[in-house]
Amino acid sequence: VQLQASGGGLVQAGGSLRLSCAASGSTLRGYRMGWFRQVPGKERDFVGGIDWNSSNTWYSDSKKGRFTISKDNAKNTVYLQMNSLRPEDTAVYYCAAGRTVIRSNVAAQNAYAYWGQGTLVTVSS
Repeated sequence: VQLQASGGGLVQAGGSLRLSCAASGSTLRGYRMGWFRQVPGKERDFVGGIDWNSSNTWYSDSKKGRFTISKDNAKNTVYLQMNSLRPEDTAVYYCAAGRTVIRSNVAAQNAYAYWGQGTLVTVSS
């Protein structure tokens, strides 16, 4: 599976962005997808994820309500809709896919076998 993240850019605080993660090389059926973000010098932080088969979603507590993850089966693509953006949301955002992701390890980077290259989101104050 190859993942291509896109949609990052510069946005003012309070604005919105939608990130995309397009998969190629394999259908995402059977995978769980995750979004992570990383600020330079800090650890990669779990944002949320989605089960491709069931469309069930989950989020880190701090992202609930502002971030929404969805998917498009036909496009083999996962989205991260981010609203009410804050300067502290500035980071490189990564998408990831894994077949062995379960409830107990959903936020663990090593649960995901495939990673996109990341897309930079900058939120100005």
